[in-house]
Amino acid sequence: MSEKGLVIVYTGNGKGKTTAALGMALRAIGYDHKVCMLQFIKGSWHYGEMDSSKKLEPNFELIAVGKGFVGILDDNSPREEHEKYAAEAVRICREKIFSEKYDVIILDEVNYAITLGLIDVQEIIKIIKEKPSDLDLVLTGRDVKEEIVELADLVTEMKEIKHPFKSGIKAKKGIDF
Repeated sequence: MSEKGLVIVYTGNGKGKTTAALGMALRAIGYDHKVCMLQFIKGSWHYGEMDSSKKLEPNFELIAVGKGFVGILDDNSPREEHEKYAAEAVRICREKIFSEKYDVIILDEVNYAITLGLIDVQEIIKIIKEKPSDLDLVLTGRDVKEEIVELADLVTEMKEIKHPFKSGIKAKKGIDF
Protein backbone atom coordinates (compact mmCIF):
# COMPACT_ATOMS: atom_id res chain seq x y z
CA MET A 1 0.00 0.00 0.00
CA SER A 2 1.27 3.48 -0.85
CA GLU A 3 1.79 6.10 1.81
CA LYS A 4 -0.78 8.87 2.20
CA GLY A 5 0.14 11.88 0.13
CA LEU A 6 0.30 15.11 2.09
CA VAL A 7 -1.05 18.56 1.31
CA ILE A 8 1.64 21.04 2.36
CA VAL A 9 1.31 24.83 2.38
CA TYR A 10 4.07 27.43 2.64
CA THR A 11 2.56 30.87 3.13
CA GLY A 12 3.19 34.20 4.86
CA ASN A 13 4.72 37.58 4.06
CA GLY A 14 8.30 36.42 4.62
CA LYS A 15 10.70 35.11 2.00
CA GLY A 16 11.37 31.43 1.57
CA LYS A 17 8.11 29.85 0.42
CA THR A 18 9.32 28.78 -3.02
CA THR A 19 12.75 28.01 -1.59
CA ALA A 20 11.21 25.65 1.00
CA ALA A 21 9.26 23.88 -1.74
CA LEU A 22 12.41 23.56 -3.85
CA GLY A 23 14.27 22.15 -0.85
CA MET A 24 11.55 19.54 -0.47
CA ALA A 25 11.82 18.77 -4.19
CA LEU A 26 15.59 18.30 -3.86
CA ARG A 27 15.04 15.90 -0.96
CA ALA A 28 12.40 13.93 -2.90
CA ILE A 29 14.66 13.67 -5.96
CA GLY A 30 17.29 12.16 -3.67
CA TYR A 31 14.88 9.22 -3.26
CA ASP A 32 14.36 9.06 -7.04
CA HIS A 33 10.90 10.61 -6.77
CA LYS A 34 9.45 12.53 -9.71
CA VAL A 35 8.61 16.18 -9.03
CA CYS A 36 6.75 18.75 -11.09
CA MET A 37 6.66 22.44 -10.18
CA LEU A 38 4.04 24.65 -11.83
CA GLN A 39 4.61 28.36 -11.40
CA PHE A 40 1.40 30.36 -11.52
CA ILE A 41 2.78 33.91 -11.58
CA LYS A 42 6.54 34.06 -12.12
CA GLY A 43 6.46 33.11 -15.80
CA SER A 44 7.85 36.16 -17.56
CA TRP A 45 10.99 36.74 -15.48
CA HIS A 46 14.24 34.79 -15.61
CA TYR A 47 15.39 33.31 -12.31
CA GLY A 48 17.91 30.71 -11.21
CA GLU A 49 15.60 27.73 -10.82
CA MET A 50 14.76 27.92 -14.53
CA ASP A 51 18.34 26.87 -15.26
CA SER A 52 19.14 24.72 -12.23
CA SER A 53 15.97 22.66 -12.69
CA LYS A 54 17.31 21.40 -16.02
CA LYS A 55 20.19 19.80 -14.12
CA LEU A 56 17.69 17.74 -12.12
CA GLU A 57 15.95 16.25 -15.16
CA PRO A 58 14.40 13.76 -15.69
CA ASN A 59 13.23 13.72 -12.06
CA PHE A 60 12.25 17.40 -11.97
CA GLU A 61 10.06 19.33 -14.35
CA LEU A 62 9.54 23.09 -14.03
CA ILE A 63 6.67 24.67 -15.91
CA ALA A 64 6.42 28.46 -15.71
CA VAL A 65 2.92 29.28 -16.91
CA GLY A 66 2.18 32.70 -15.44
CA LYS A 67 2.55 36.00 -17.24
CA GLY A 68 4.67 37.47 -14.44
CA PHE A 69 3.86 39.29 -11.23
CA VAL A 70 0.55 41.09 -11.47
CA GLY A 71 0.32 44.86 -11.14
CA ILE A 72 3.89 45.50 -9.98
CA LEU A 73 7.17 46.73 -11.42
CA ASP A 74 7.14 46.32 -15.18
CA ASP A 75 3.74 44.63 -15.54
CA ASN A 76 1.92 46.23 -18.47
CA SER A 77 -0.24 43.22 -19.29
CA PRO A 78 -4.03 43.51 -19.18
CA ARG A 79 -5.67 41.64 -16.29
CA GLU A 80 -7.49 39.39 -18.77
CA GLU A 81 -4.13 38.12 -20.00
CA HIS A 82 -3.07 37.21 -16.46
CA GLU A 83 -6.40 35.42 -15.97
CA LYS A 84 -5.93 33.49 -19.21
CA TYR A 85 -2.47 32.31 -18.13
CA ALA A 86 -3.75 31.37 -14.67
CA ALA A 87 -6.57 29.30 -16.22
CA GLU A 88 -3.97 27.56 -18.39
CA ALA A 89 -1.89 26.85 -15.27
CA VAL A 90 -4.91 25.22 -13.63
CA ARG A 91 -5.51 23.11 -16.75
CA ILE A 92 -1.86 21.96 -16.81
CA CYS A 93 -1.98 21.38 -13.06
CA ARG A 94 -4.94 18.99 -13.45
CA GLU A 95 -3.22 17.24 -16.35
CA LYS A 96 0.01 16.69 -14.39
CA ILE A 97 -1.73 15.65 -11.16
CA PHE A 98 -3.95 13.09 -12.81
CA SER A 99 -1.20 11.72 -15.08
CA GLU A 100 0.07 9.83 -12.02
CA LYS A 101 3.65 10.31 -13.29
CA TYR A 102 4.73 12.38 -10.27
CA ASP A 103 5.26 11.79 -6.57
CA VAL A 104 5.29 15.50 -5.67
CA ILE A 105 3.62 18.41 -7.42
CA ILE A 106 4.33 21.99 -6.36
CA LEU A 107 1.84 24.74 -7.19
CA ASP A 108 4.12 27.74 -6.78
CA GLU A 109 2.39 31.07 -6.01
CA VAL A 110 -1.03 29.47 -6.35
CA ASN A 111 -2.21 31.07 -3.09
CA TYR A 112 -1.29 34.50 -4.40
CA ALA A 113 -3.03 33.79 -7.72
CA ILE A 114 -6.17 32.99 -5.71
CA THR A 115 -5.82 36.16 -3.59
CA LEU A 116 -5.43 38.25 -6.74
CA GLY A 117 -8.65 36.73 -8.09
CA LEU A 118 -6.93 35.15 -11.09
CA ILE A 119 -8.35 31.75 -10.17
CA ASP A 120 -11.20 30.63 -7.94
CA VAL A 121 -10.24 28.99 -4.65
CA GLN A 122 -12.91 26.35 -5.33
CA GLU A 123 -10.93 25.09 -8.35
CA ILE A 124 -7.91 24.41 -6.13
CA ILE A 125 -10.04 22.89 -3.36
CA LYS A 126 -11.50 20.50 -5.93
CA ILE A 127 -7.99 19.54 -7.09
CA ILE A 128 -6.90 18.92 -3.48
CA LYS A 129 -9.91 16.71 -2.80
CA GLU A 130 -9.57 14.76 -6.07
CA LYS A 131 -5.79 14.31 -6.20
CA PRO A 132 -4.42 10.76 -6.14
CA SER A 133 -4.23 9.61 -2.53
CA ASP A 134 -0.47 8.99 -2.60
CA LEU A 135 0.51 12.31 -4.28
CA ASP A 136 2.21 14.96 -2.16
CA LEU A 137 0.85 18.37 -3.17
CA VAL A 138 2.65 21.57 -2.15
CA LEU A 139 1.02 25.00 -2.42
CA THR A 140 3.03 28.19 -1.99
CA GLY A 141 2.20 31.87 -1.87
CA ARG A 142 1.11 34.44 0.64
CA ASP A 143 -2.44 34.87 1.93
CA VAL A 144 -3.55 31.23 1.88
CA LYS A 145 -7.32 30.88 2.19
CA GLU A 146 -8.71 29.28 5.35
CA GLU A 147 -10.50 26.59 3.30
CA ILE A 148 -7.11 25.39 2.04
CA VAL A 149 -5.59 25.52 5.54
CA GLU A 150 -8.39 23.23 6.74
CA LEU A 151 -7.62 20.66 4.02
CA ALA A 152 -3.83 20.80 4.48
CA ASP A 153 -1.77 18.38 6.53
CA LEU A 154 1.06 20.88 7.11
CA VAL A 155 0.95 24.67 6.98
CA THR A 156 4.06 26.76 7.59
CA GLU A 157 3.92 30.54 7.71
CA MET A 158 7.04 32.47 6.75
CA LYS A 159 7.18 35.64 8.82
CA GLU A 160 9.33 38.57 7.75
CA ILE A 161 11.42 39.91 10.60
CA LYS A 162 14.07 41.74 8.59
CA HIS A 163 14.56 42.18 4.87
CA PRO A 164 17.62 43.57 3.02
CA PHE A 165 15.39 45.54 0.61
CA LYS A 166 14.45 47.85 3.49
CA SER A 167 18.14 48.72 3.80
CA GLY A 168 18.39 49.52 0.09
CA ILE A 169 19.83 46.16 -0.93
CA LYS A 170 18.30 44.96 -4.18
CA ALA A 171 17.29 41.39 -4.98
CA LYS A 172 20.37 39.20 -5.44
CA LYS A 173 20.97 36.56 -8.11
CA GLY A 174 21.19 33.11 -6.59
CA ILE A 175 19.54 34.24 -3.36
CA ASP A 176 16.30 35.98 -4.35
CA PHE A 177 15.88 34.84 -7.93
